[in-house]
Amino acid sequence: MTQAAHQRKVAELAAALAAAGAPSRGTLGLRKRTSNLFRDRRAARPRIDLSGFDRVIALDAAAGCVDAEGMTRYDRLADATLAAGCMPQVVPQLRSITLGGALAGVGIEASSFRHGLVHETVESFELLTGDGRIVHCAAGGEHDALYRGFPNSYGTLGYALAVRARTMPVRPFVLLEHRRCDRLAACLEAIAAELRAPSVDFLEAVAFAPHDIVLTRARFADHAEAPGDYGFEQIYWHSLRARAHDALAVRDYLWRWDTDWFWCSRNLGAERPWVRRLLGRERLNSLTYQRVMRWNARWGLTRAWQRLRGRHPESVIQDVQIPLARAAEFLDFLAREIGIWPVWLCPIRPAPAAGPHWPLFALPAGVPFLNFGFWDVIAHRVRRPPGHYNRLVEAQVAALGGRKSLYSECRYT
Repeated sequence: MTQAAHQRKVAELAAALAAAGAPSRGTLGLRKRTSNLFRDRRAARPRIDLSGFDRVIALDAAAGCVDAEGMTRYDRLADATLAAGCMPQVVPQLRSITLGGALAGVGIEASSFRHGLVHETVESFELLTGDGRIVHCAAGGEHDALYRGFPNSYGTLGYALAVRARTMPVRPFVLLEHRRCDRLAACLEAIAAELRAPSVDFLEAVAFAPHDIVLTRARFADHAEAPGDYGFEQIYWHSLRARAHDALAVRDYLWRWDTDWFWCSRNLGAERPWVRRLLGRERLNSLTYQRVMRWNARWGLTRAWQRLRGRHPESVIQDVQIPLARAAEFLDFLAREIGIWPVWLCPIRPAPAAGPHWPLFALPAGVPFLNFGFWDVIAHRVRRPPGHYNRLVEAQVAALGGRKSLYSECRYT
């Protein structure tokens, strides 16, 4: 796609908005085919359809940047960049996430210990604002405040129509080393060492229990013997405690978590071999699980089933960022009060003192953080007040000086 073709889309959008009388008619919602928000709410009307803004516009691997439209899914973006020997510096774990969505939210992955969060890798973007204007946002530019304020705004400031993101060179394979830790302290020491002097390209961990943690260090490689395949019958997270070393083609590495939505596919029975064969490789991914989740949210079948069993369910779908120095306290809290396992642990590099300030997701300069991802339903025989467990999480995050991604249920008042 060319820049001229993109600008024609923009002109058509502006004309359509003017003809519809937007935004004078009130609130506009976004019509899109995928969503990684986990909040049940009444849809805004009318909706604006930006689904056609889903193409890669330009790629300059030598300069280290890619231009793509805001609704471009990361699987399409990854395919385009990998073909040129590069990839975005941070590629979120699920192929269904869009570039604009990761910018408006908080995108993270195992390369974040080197490159930070998705919005820290974005040089500029084209924004459709709430009053119907289309503006160009970049650091130090006319709309610098929008550039800095957009991350973690989740559509409240507008929608990204096009984004310029930084890329990095890749090699064909990724070699993985899984290290078992029976103490979180040992894992945190290794993470801190990598944050001080990175020796690998990717870094993350999974806590299966308070004293059962696997730290994964991964690096690019030109060659690999018998690379693995976790896109169909084999399950990636099961391999973490079964193998000390592994290898994946770089594209397979990017989507290692997508096949089973980390480990959440088990709630749909998708870890059973016969279910995997029934679904097939093409349906074992976050796109399928999203559709099932939306359908269930609409009809409330699992909630009704839990109540028939005399249980009161609460979804706890959270990613929170805790200062590395307080991470052990938060894991203790999860074990004591929440009890959801496994937990994904992803380090985030310290924000540079001279870098942009992100007012809606401000992390103190020079302080390394650790992302905790935990996603499940807690069903208890005792009826709790609405949002009981999510409120506990939010209070503990605040007490430890942490931050919370807003893609899921929020009980802040």
